[in-house]
Amino acid sequence: MNDIEAISSADAEEPIHNRPSHIIGIGASAGGLEAIETFFKFMPPNSGVAFVVIQHLSPDHKSLMVELLSKRTRMPVYRAEDGEVVNRDSVYLIPPNRNLRLFHGRLLLTEQDRDAGGINLPIDIFFRSLAEDQGAKAIAIVLSGTGSDGSSGIRAIKEELGMAMVQAEETAAFDGMPRSAIATGLVDFVLPPDDMPRQLLSYLN
Repeated sequence: MNDIEAISSADAEEPIHNRPSHIIGIGASAGGLEAIETFFKFMPPNSGVAFVVIQHLSPDHKSLMVELLSKRTRMPVYRAEDGEVVNRDSVYLIPPNRNLRLFHGRLLLTEQDRDAGGINLPIDIFFRSLAEDQGAKAIAIVLSGTGSDGSSGIRAIKEELGMAMVQAEETAAFDGMPRSAIATGLVDFVLPPDDMPRQLLSYLN
């Protein structure tokens, strides 16, 4: 049995009541920690959705995000593991030096190829897999950061009729990623992080 067949077989065994109604990818880079913490401070713990947080992390730096974020939300916060099922009312964090994809509602981890010479864009990589896996139930949120990571992924999300939300530039410590995302002309909502949960709940309802 190959990996895909194994995942498909395991899917049939998963309790349906644990499955999220939507999966929300949150992309952040420089200056994004405060925005992430603010978002989860205002996000209810029982919305029925799941969150996957994709950050630009130093490969040599031990991330304390699980501990930090656990103080801001009553949802369980996990460091993503390969093959892990995404459950509702849970938060999953990308580990350092990894790319993360979604396939049949499961998280797939691969090592970042830092010898290829190109720029690694982990947010785009996850958003594209999210769009392909969840279709119209995919939601992308882009927070503070430099560069343009997330913009290509938002295009993929919108092509599948999902929803895209971006941090208002004036509230971001670094506005490169929000500005690039907004420039696609495809973003549904532009808001400060403390207003995002309210709009998200309205959209879900």
